[in-house]
Amino acid sequence: MDRREIAALLAYIGRLDPRSIRTDEGEARDQLAQWNELLGDVPMATPHGWDARAAARQHYRASPYQIQPADVVRPWESYRRNRLALHSDPTPSADPDDQPAWTAELVSTRHAVAAGIAQPAQARAITSSQEGINPRLQARLDQIGSCIPPAARAALAPFRPARAAREAAVTQGLPDALSVRCEWCLAPVGEPCRRRRIGPNDGVRAITPRATPHPGRLDLAAQQARHTEQAQQPALA
Repeated sequence: MDRREIAALLAYIGRLDPRSIRTDEGEARDQLAQWNELLGDVPMATPHGWDARAAARQHYRASPYQIQPADVVRPWESYRRNRLALHSDPTPSADPDDQPAWTAELVSTRHAVAAGIAQPAQARAITSSQEGINPRLQARLDQIGSCIPPAARAALAPFRPARAAREAAVTQGLPDALSVRCEWCLAPVGEPCRRRRIGPNDGVRAITPRATPHPGRLDLAAQQARHTEQAQQPALA
């Protein structure tokens, strides 16, 4: 804000709170100089949601005390932080090999977003959007059946045996054992069963995950699957 805008802001604040009005010419000049020094880098308003008068009005809505320059600066800094938190740097149009131009464009974009001149650029989701999934991505998912290609899934199987056994059971049409809590080892839903190693003094030395679920958990999952299937069948007249 320049001195003219600062004077307009102080006049607006005077209408909200007559206590802030300075009738002495020297005091009014000093007040204007102080506010101009502290709010020189704060705009009066931006095209995207910031207005210093709204910040002053909100102060008097929540506080009985006279407003200070910091009561305008704090909302402005919060406004800047919130906008930058929503911003994802778009790829600059400058040549990537021209590092100074690349960096300057990124910095310029961030300054414009923080200053309320430009809207934050938000990252686009890969698999979902208001327009729906990308057709090329959907065709690829339909082709491989999963976001993890079969070759990669097979390569990962030795390193996650519990997950591999679960996927194999579901593929074969068997009930998903991890969909229920194990009553034997108390493993929660979604986590593999656990094996307890007992020490010489009957204390538990370690707990390690099992590659296969306990038989009782399999039975419980099958029982729950049957109940769900029966509940989905229409009642006979």
